[in-house]
Amino acid sequence: MIEKAATVTKARNSTHMSAAKPRPWLAVRTLCWREVVRFFRQRNRVIGAIGQPVLFWLLFGVGMQRSFRLSEAGGPGQNFREYYFPGTLVLILLFTAIFATISIIEDRREGFLQSVLVAPIPLWSMVLGKVFGGASIAMMQGLLFLVLALTIKIEAGLGSFVALVGLMAVSSLALTSLGFVIAWRMDSTQGFHAIMSVLLMPMWLLSGSFFPVPSLDGETTIPQFLLHWLMRLNPLTYCVGGARRLLYGDLSNEAFYTPSLSLSCVVTLVFAAVMFAGACKVSSHRTAGDLL
Repeated sequence: MIEKAATVTKARNSTHMSAAKPRPWLAVRTLCWREVVRFFRQRNRVIGAIGQPVLFWLLFGVGMQRSFRLSEAGGPGQNFREYYFPGTLVLILLFTAIFATISIIEDRREGFLQSVLVAPIPLWSMVLGKVFGGASIAMMQGLLFLVLALTIKIEAGLGSFVALVGLMAVSSLALTSLGFVIAWRMDSTQGFHAIMSVLLMPMWLLSGSFFPVPSLDGETTIPQFLLHWLMRLNPLTYCVGGARRLLYGDLSNEAFYTPSLSLSCVVTLVFAAVMFAGACKVSSHRTAGDLL
């Protein structure tokens, strides 16, 4: 009888131990799916994330097609709407990924984030779940916009489109991790929007999306020199440059600088790795809101 009781107690202890065993990938999948479901339940976010960039592309593309033709920068036969397309694609990834990380502020306010932080899972699984969720949403929006590439002149084949999807995925992970780093220290969505206006929109404008990176060939002024290196040091320049290379092929022109495809891929991968490491690092520091 005593041996039977000891066996039952041992079985119960092993059951409790197995139940309490951390399951990081289950947490990653659950948090990722939660972000996706939450996004599509809020239709205003769906419309805002893709509607504004598409509206920008149509208005600026049509309005500036004649008054601002990039005959030297864009090469022969490429109008401004075609030049602006890769930048709009990255803008959709940026908007969707960044707005998805606003949920960090909301989760802290509602108490959900505190329960995740005390759960028996490694910290990286929480970060990866949130980042994967935001990146998945950004990819869905970006792929939807990519269908509009059929309306412009592109030289991309099937292999280039597959490579472009891969570049978009890495860019989405990088941008979502960047949004995670910014949102983790924020206490209000108003402050998050202020940071986006001051930091993220200029970062996109200085990526070669709206106007090309000026070349340093010939006579170069100091503002042109500073603008050139400011845009080249911007990691988002290589996301846009890689997408432009994959869509339009060879863009060799002395009028502006376009990074090579290999350099764009390497910088984007490094950008994603650094941002994800930064997200894991910043999430290890508790804020005052986490203690409430």
